Amino acid sequence: MLKRLWLWLGRWFGKLLLLLLVIGLSAWGLGNAYYSWKFSGPVSSEEQVPPGEAALTQGIIEDAIRVVEQHRNNTRVLRDAHAKAHGCVKAQVTVLADLDDSLRHGVFSERGKTWQAWIRFSNGNAYPQFDRIRDARGMALKLLDVPGQKLLGNAAQMSEQDFVMFNHPAFFVRDVAEYKDNFAAQAEGKKALAFFPGWDPRSWEIRHLIIALKTLAPAPSSPVSTSYNSIAPFKLGPHNIKYRVIPAPENCPGYVLPTPNKDLPNFLRSALYQQLSLDRVPACFALQIQRQNPAYYMPIEDPSVEWDESISPFQTVAEIELPAQDFDSIEQNFVCDNLAFNPWHSLPEHRPIGGINRLRKVVYSAVSVYRQERNRQPATK
Repeated sequence: MLKRLWLWLGRWFGKLLLLLLVIGLSAWGLGNAYYSWKFSGPVSSEEQVPPGEAALTQGIIEDAIRVVEQHRNNTRVLRDAHAKAHGCVKAQVTVLADLDDSLRHGVFSERGKTWQAWIRFSNGNAYPQFDRIRDARGMALKLLDVPGQKLLGNAAQMSEQDFVMFNHPAFFVRDVAEYKDNFAAQAEGKKALAFFPGWDPRSWEIRHLIIALKTLAPAPSSPVSTSYNSIAPFKLGPHNIKYRVIPAPENCPGYVLPTPNKDLPNFLRSALYQQLSLDRVPACFALQIQRQNPAYYMPIEDPSVEWDESISPFQTVAEIELPAQDFDSIEQNFVCDNLAFNPWHSLPEHRPIGGINRLRKVVYSAVSVYRQERNRQPATK
């Protein structure tokens, strides 16, 4: 009797597993078919500004200021994102000597030109936390002594060209409206629930939640051992493009970083200090661009969509070298804390485009002015 019961349970359980497998495969197939239809070209090569975006942006500024006040470090007001720096280091950005004529625009106009620059490496969170905690990682690049009228900035930024990048190729929201809802929810501590704004499954953003979880990646061994992406699109002369910075160790002397102690709260800063300051070995990157092909699904207004590399491969436009240097001083850390990075500190040839970049223009400036006024520093945005 017991044997018969076990056999019946086994057959029932097997049929249940088979049914679940069929349902799962069917759902996967339907999902693929849906997204293949939804994410198919062509797309516009021009910006499309939705109505009400300005009002949503104002609400995001209010939420961002609320976040920086929540995460104040004693008396100092920190950034609303990427609050913890691993260091600001000096760099040299050299345009390729054989760069294709079609890409020679803005700061890439002169072949072989070397720009002096600052690079700030950071964690993504609005509150400084241990480096081993899963988080986004950022690279902000500021070219110095760049002539020409900029799209934004006061006198202090008129000679600067900024590039702001993150360590994932897609963003976890599609537009300003979704960012407003998501950011407000996260400011209230809802985190994953921010992607489920209501009981209606049609409002759930499961794909964007997956992107967010992928963005919150384990820490690399060093800030110079991972890639960084612009996520949002930009102009490069007549082209619509995205930027990427990838490690290029082949351009530098060979180096093996000692295994980091990831129990240390600031091991990423320690890794950077070990290579540049103690071992005196430079680090190298390649700055690349990817051109939009509007015949395919490479949208301007939805940064949650990664542009397909098989359709539009990345092309290197410049090499970046971080020379051996001493950077972890009180004075340089203070300078780092007060550096302001904004993709709109830019020549017109590199104009930011798309909703998330339009949002950055206003929010970055407003939060920077607020932060530096509260810290009694001159506003630099």
